[in-house]
Amino acid sequence: MTDSAMLTALMRQAEGQGVDLVTLRAVAEEASQAGAERALGALGLDGAGARRDMDELRELLQAWRDAKRSAWRAVGNWVVRVGLAAVLVGMAVRLGLTDLIR
Repeated sequence: MTDSAMLTALMRQAEGQGVDLVTLRAVAEEASQAGAERALGALGLDGAGARRDMDELRELLQAWRDAKRSAWRAVGNWVVRVGLAAVLVGMAVRLGLTDLIR
């Protein structure tokens, strides 16, 4: 059973026992807000600068991903270049052009 289904079942049960549904919804909302604030506080994201910190972390993560992508592209380019150079050297050896180098 999911959390929302469990919450719905508990609210129906409480309503059946005479508790007002609006009051139950308000309690559930306040409890979820308090839980979210407690979770953010445990992560150190409850301060006034938390939004700015999260934005900076997102930018840093994106910069890391961009750098990683660029590095892999550079490695790929070098692999292709080395491969083409090896093909050219192989062709030169096969055609007997090594005498021209000496």
